[in-house]
Amino acid sequence: VETKNSISPRDALASAGKTLVELFGLARELNLEAEGIEIGPSPAEADHIAAFGLPIDDLDLTVRSYNCLKREGVHTVGELVARTESDLLDIRNFGQKSIDEVKIKLHQLGLSLKDSPASFDPSQIAGYDVATGTWSADASYDLDAGQDYAETEQL
Repeated sequence: VETKNSISPRDALASAGKTLVELFGLARELNLEAEGIEIGPSPAEADHIAAFGLPIDDLDLTVRSYNCLKREGVHTVGELVARTESDLLDIRNFGQKSIDEVKIKLHQLGLSLKDSPASFDPSQIAGYDVATGTWSADASYDLDAGQDYAETEQL
């Protein structure tokens, strides 16, 4: 330890040690309930972390969307949110309607796809009724229309 002549190396080290002991003592006495001190994830973060482990089965996706994701090796919500819209569009038989469905289901959990804007508004999706949380009976927006179930049964 190098010091100026105003304090000896031994005294400088002793002073530093004393300061550290005092600081560790303060840290030891911290009240875990004190305001402004965040220990661990917040309840909202804990919910998101728990949601990452959910199987995609729990999202209640349509058969087409579910089978396409399973075939692609996406088994959990965490694996799903790590994907971009472009990644999902590259999956065979997974189109924009399936992406809209996935985005809405993730939005209900407070999550989104990797590249989705934070300002996603489900009411902007054609055929989706935000008030009831259901898809319109409009045949032009049938998410499972034309699904070839025989092709995707072997998961």
